[in-house]
Amino acid sequence: QVCVDTNLTLLSEKVGQMMDWASKRAVIRLNGEKFRRFVRAPPRNYSVIIMFTALQPQRQCAVCRQADEEYQILANSWRYSSAFTNKVFFALVDFDEGSDVFQMLNMNSAPTFINFPPKGKPKRADTYELQVRGFAAEQIARWVADRTDVHIRVIRPPNYAGPLMLGLLLALIGSLAYLRRNNLEFLYNKNVWAFSALCFVLIMTSGQMWNHIRGPPYAHKNPSTGQVSYIHGSSQAQFVAETHIVLLFNAAVTLGMVLLHEAATSDMDIGKRKIMCVAGIGLVMLFFSWLLSIFRAKYHGYPYR
Repeated sequence: QVCVDTNLTLLSEKVGQMMDWASKRAVIRLNGEKFRRFVRAPPRNYSVIIMFTALQPQRQCAVCRQADEEYQILANSWRYSSAFTNKVFFALVDFDEGSDVFQMLNMNSAPTFINFPPKGKPKRADTYELQVRGFAAEQIARWVADRTDVHIRVIRPPNYAGPLMLGLLLALIGSLAYLRRNNLEFLYNKNVWAFSALCFVLIMTSGQMWNHIRGPPYAHKNPSTGQVSYIHGSSQAQFVAETHIVLLFNAAVTLGMVLLHEAATSDMDIGKRKIMCVAGIGLVMLFFSWLLSIFRAKYHGYPYR
């Protein structure tokens, strides 16, 4: 009986302390001592979602800062929700404040999200697949719901940058149309519409919409070797830098095809047409082969090179 009362008292103190910290800051910062006491040591009847990161400038972890912004949005959405309870807490362990925790968990990469359930050790599914799912707050919220059965409605602070840029673009187009109101033949120019459509197609086929939905990191820097990867090794995910590379390669292949078409159909001097033909063939062969190399690296067993 005494042992049970002691555990209940200790649990009550731990929950009370966690609630007090959460009331001041949605994401609780933990060092080694706090991690061992409030996460590893029993008793505990609450889950703790922890982001292991390296936010100090000298660590040069741009992905950590980007992921931290999304993590803060998720934690604040939960903290200020009407459904907020002491069932789940969001915490953070920075490498420079808790390097002993990283060593304890044999962790050598950041950022990493792990769910520590109320009972037992974290399972494989309790580690968030950052490279596959990205670090958008909505994606992390789905993973939290799957692991804790706590559903969080992500509420983002208002962002007026998009509407403002759209308004400026429309104002610019309107101003140009007004200045040339007596000569609107450019609206019927096939090249203008073809170029605009081509830019839209290149943007969409390069994976920009996937980036917008999933929120992947721009690139990945290995904390052990310092090597930066711009191409994701899996066919199920991609980096933002990868979509930019694919966009440029597709654009170069397209330019090569345009040059070949012009070389065959234009009335220019035969010497210039030959140069255009050689340049077009070179662009298509070089950049299309690089595209195949990327596919081969991501889709293992891809037969073409």
